[in-house]
Amino acid sequence: MRICGIDLKANNTILSVMDTNEDDDIVVYIDMKTKKITLEDDENQDDVRSYCNDLLIFLKQNNIQKIAIKKRAKKGNFAGGAVTFKMEGLIQLNPHCAAELISSQSIGAYEKKNIVDFPKELKKYQEHSYKAALASIK
Repeated sequence: MRICGIDLKANNTILSVMDTNEDDDIVVYIDMKTKKITLEDDENQDDVRSYCNDLLIFLKQNNIQKIAIKKRAKKGNFAGGAVTFKMEGLIQLNPHCAAELISSQSIGAYEKKNIVDFPKELKKYQEHSYKAALASIK
């Protein structure tokens, strides 16, 4: 199964893609050329359409079968901004694959039980999206 982990920061959708076998024993990171998709102006309809189209093209061209989105808090100090919630809604509406929200607690629990070795090709800013994808597998 091909899984895309997503971390939403400001107006960026940060992507990490991995393949798993049927038993989810072996996880292989796939170093994609596209590592993030940006929503330029969330108040401009053309920009929102462009973002949505770019995302759909990415999902289809890379045969993504599942999306794992790192969930953001709705209130409090670490609450997500309005733009990230808009982006999250667009991702969830994609017709190509299922999208699952992964809480920070689930990611933390996964990290306590497993050693997370980051691939050398993975950029530092992709680590959260990578961990969200890993946590969605187990």
